[in-house]
Amino acid sequence: MKFGIVVFPGSNCDRDVAYVTQSLLNQPTRMVWHQETDISDLDVVVLPGGFSYGDYLRCGAIAQFSPVMGQVVEHAKQGKFVLGICNGFQVLTEMGLLPGALVRNRDLHFICDRVPVKVERTDLPWTSAYQAQEVITLPIAHGEGRYYADSDTLKALEDNGQVLFRYSTTTGETDDKGNPNGSLNNIAGICDRTGRVLGMMPHPERESDSLIGGTDGLKLFQGLLATTVSESLSPFSLAK
Repeated sequence: MKFGIVVFPGSNCDRDVAYVTQSLLNQPTRMVWHQETDISDLDVVVLPGGFSYGDYLRCGAIAQFSPVMGQVVEHAKQGKFVLGICNGFQVLTEMGLLPGALVRNRDLHFICDRVPVKVERTDLPWTSAYQAQEVITLPIAHGEGRYYADSDTLKALEDNGQVLFRYSTTTGETDDKGNPNGSLNNIAGICDRTGRVLGMMPHPERESDSLIGGTDGLKLFQGLLATTVSESLSPFSLAK
């Protein structure tokens, strides 16, 4: 499986992702400059964390217009995989590949911490290496990570099983005590209706090496690899 990691001016987590895919998992990986227009060789496109274009207008608002992003849309339409992490999640919502928006944290402070995250579903490639309702620990680092959507959108996300990760307490309660930024419904990560486009604010790539604290995030990449290899990229649906 070949990974491509999009590099915008201001990206700062691109090499972290490459370390996981290339060095830890031994998968072919290339850095994709944001002005490229041919990504047809890739199986998975990753939009990494960072501060694309300095977040000068709004997080992800300028990056959506980079030449490569039109190809990312086509990549998704072809049923290939897209992962947006932190700023990458913000970019995906800005361009409409995922619903909702990421707005200022509840207390208007930048948060840098390691937090409990509950895995809601394990029947998709992204989460297949986890246990049902497992509580994992992942780092977060954002000032505008509070997930927001209107009531109809929230209902559709819940009804369709598109919420894959929620902030929680260490014992799995998804209440205010386990919500670091005020995200509606404690949402930490969602997918599209196909299950192949995932956006999440926590950083799995920063929790992928036991030398720096843990491997809870590595399972996301391992599950994707194991499932897609075993199914030979056969079509699947979000239907439960």
